[in-house]
Amino acid sequence: MPVFAQETIKIGLVAPMSGAFALYGQGFHQSMQAYMANYGDTVAGKKVEIIVRDNTTNTPETARRLAQELITRERVDFLAGFALSPDALSVANLSAQAKKPTIVMLAAASGLTAKSPYLVRVSYSNIQTSASMAKWAYKNGVRKVYTMVSDYAPGIDCEVAFQEAFESLGGKIIGNSRMPLASLEYAPYVQRLKESGADAVYLFVPSGDPMVSFMKNYVERGLPQAGMKLLTTTDLAEEYIKPMGDAAAYITNTIQYYDTLNNEENAKFKTAYLKIAGKNPGAIALGGYDGMAVIYEVSRKLNGKLDPEKIMAAMKGLKIKSPRGNLMIDPDTRDAVANMYVAKIEKKGSQYVPVVIDTFVDVKEGK
Repeated sequence: MPVFAQETIKIGLVAPMSGAFALYGQGFHQSMQAYMANYGDTVAGKKVEIIVRDNTTNTPETARRLAQELITRERVDFLAGFALSPDALSVANLSAQAKKPTIVMLAAASGLTAKSPYLVRVSYSNIQTSASMAKWAYKNGVRKVYTMVSDYAPGIDCEVAFQEAFESLGGKIIGNSRMPLASLEYAPYVQRLKESGADAVYLFVPSGDPMVSFMKNYVERGLPQAGMKLLTTTDLAEEYIKPMGDAAAYITNTIQYYDTLNNEENAKFKTAYLKIAGKNPGAIALGGYDGMAVIYEVSRKLNGKLDPEKIMAAMKGLKIKSPRGNLMIDPDTRDAVANMYVAKIEKKGSQYVPVVIDTFVDVKEGK
């Protein structure tokens, strides 16, 4: 029989808090703290505790080991975090075996939640962002696209999703490049792009240094002046936009959240996050806030009696108020159903910020 006497709801956060992807894990944690700042550190009469484990190596093996420790030693009620898809995939079997509800706060591989009945994703999938970008491009007159992605599972996911959606509408993919994930040397690929004759390039590389490096090459080779549009699906938090400088103005992007969205919940989120992190949040960090919202809402529904089977049942079809707008957990897939926003980067005063120019409403994975 389940034991309901525990007076603390324990959340085990597995994410890179240091190393190359430290901003991802720190963003999760800061957003979780922002949620608690807004809504308190208790729910259903129980204290909420976040137990952080640093996947500094950013490897699936470490993610699984840390998750196992949180389950067996800390006896957490929820696992959460998981920045990259291999991390989330590595704990899928573990979550199923331990019957441990697991909140995926970023990892965007398609079909991820099918790997375990105890996985719920509150971020988005690569299919949602890439297919929405393809639809927007075709709607706005783009007919010939060259795709460029980092050569790893999420990049290939994005490439395939964009291509299928774009070609289904009548567009043409006239070339593609898969670029080494570990390299920031994009010059040869950008030269190939320049010679392709495409109307636009669809790009997917990790946020941060890869985007900065690509944008430098894109501008140096005169592609904006040649009229080639740049379509991306990436996090445009201020910390990622600023290093791009003036080149950021050439980006058209699709994702589930920008800090410029105008709604009451986003205003509350930004205020709390700014106090904790000293900066505005982005699409990656948002997963921490929405993950906490799901945990709080389920805990209230169950009056703090956190039986794993009842948790998973309560999550299906769950609706929460998110800084992105409304968010629903798909009752069939346990994936996020939410708006996908298309934005251009514009200069406001001395800063470049994303400005929404179109919205795809309540997008499901694969739709």
